Amino acid sequence: MKMSVKLAVIAMAGIILTGCVSVGPLVRPGDPTGVIEIINRANGPIEIVTMSRCSASWYGPNRLPRGMVIPAGRSYRFTVSAGCWDVAAGTVGMGSATQRMQVRAGGGVRYTVTR
Repeated sequence: MKMSVKLAVIAMAGIILTGCVSVGPLVRPGDPTGVIEIINRANGPIEIVTMSRCSASWYGPNRLPRGMVIPAGRSYRFTVSAGCWDVAAGTVGMGSATQRMQVRAGGGVRYTVTR
């Protein structure tokens, strides 16, 4: 029983890391947009950024382009539909930081990750 649960967790992690499952686009057609900027003030790179609307049941796949990381001291901007977003950013095996944020149309939110 424990082995099947472990395999399910590993399979889900693989799906998240490869971005094979979609929880919806960052911008829905016709929606006003804003920006979420992830600022890396941690000691190492951010390898994964997941985000979904606050109404979703999970954070979704990695939203960084394939093979990209956010180096320490750098940032990356995502254009998203205005509204409520749950965002997680982190490094594989090191954990992540999470934040719920409200993005206004034409505005932006900065999310500084320090661990």
